[in-house]
Amino acid sequence: MSFVEFRFLWFFLAVFIVYWAMRSNSARKVWLLICSYAFYAAWNWKFTFLVLGSTTVDYIVGKMLGHSETSAWRRFWIAVSVCVNLGVLGFFKYFNFFISSASGFLSWLGLPASVNTLNIILPVGISFYTFHSMSYTIDVYRGKQRPISNFVDLALFVSFFPPLVAGPIVRAVYFLPQLVSTKKFSNVDVRGAIMLFLVGFIKKACIADGVAPFVDRYFAHPANFTSTSAWIGVLFYAIQIYCDFSGYTDMAIAAAQLVGYRLPNNFQFPYFAKNVSDFWRRWHISLSSWLRDYLYIPLGGNRGSRGFAYRNVMITMLLGGLWHGAAWTFVIWGALHGTALLVHREWMRLTEGLKWAAHAMRWLAWPITIYAICVAWIFFRAHDLSGAGTILKQFALFHGGGD
Repeated sequence: MSFVEFRFLWFFLAVFIVYWAMRSNSARKVWLLICSYAFYAAWNWKFTFLVLGSTTVDYIVGKMLGHSETSAWRRFWIAVSVCVNLGVLGFFKYFNFFISSASGFLSWLGLPASVNTLNIILPVGISFYTFHSMSYTIDVYRGKQRPISNFVDLALFVSFFPPLVAGPIVRAVYFLPQLVSTKKFSNVDVRGAIMLFLVGFIKKACIADGVAPFVDRYFAHPANFTSTSAWIGVLFYAIQIYCDFSGYTDMAIAAAQLVGYRLPNNFQFPYFAKNVSDFWRRWHISLSSWLRDYLYIPLGGNRGSRGFAYRNVMITMLLGGLWHGAAWTFVIWGALHGTALLVHREWMRLTEGLKWAAHAMRWLAWPITIYAICVAWIFFRAHDLSGAGTILKQFALFHGGGD
């Protein structure tokens, strides 16, 4: 069930009316939990058991972390959470990708290889709710979050329907405290929330879906188009993915606000960024901050040598690319962003104190940044590496195709 479907309106009206008719905070939370599972079941009811399973495992792990007195046991229990969550995510999202890649590598070496992929259906939103759930156990392990005793609270946090299938990624330390107090309707900015939902709807249903036909046509057969069409296709895709993603986020934030809950902001005019580092402070903020706090910093962050820090950046961005999709095009997209981040760091280091560099960047920073982002979008959207290469020739090298 998508936010732009008409049936979502009736679904949310039922959620809204019954929720505010209740007086008990506990009853409201149970109602939202039931509605969240019903919302997810509308995609595929069988996968609700995955959400429930992930929640149950992390509920138990959280309790065990609270009772464990030795660091060895605490490391064991957090390993259980990470392995179970990433294991489930890895199987459903990456099993066929890894099998196919391994087979291709063996064939490249001249070794016999047979591909036995599985007909796996990818559960909607699994990348999001897995990160939701893992944030809870990791923060309990770090001492930033107390183990929760109420299973309903944790289950609602993991499955809360507004951000369930497309974000923003919500952390336990941000959401769980909101479950304590009873919400007051008088504190809800109904008009503001409805306006935000309408803005998101226009972004998604009008702008993103409006440019989608040309984008789909171009990326399906890029060799049939000219270099000018390539520029239009890539720029339209940059518009499409922003309006699609940020529009859905706006609607999710608005829906949560209408039942008294706050979700983190996820976009801050990313195409106004003047360098790639700034872009990632504006684009998919909940993911970039999640990767920073739960991957980049634990790897060592900026500590140690410059080479060590740069390695951490590349690992984080490669895995960030893979998080978006199980294909080498996404890995390359992550690698391009990682490389751009490192180039920007080196540029800032080498030109520190040089007035000519600062003056030049006042004029060149924005177009260079947008161009680099659009080049990376080619790999994000292309069906395969061959198609990406064709588009790259047209877009970056002005190499024309057909008419």
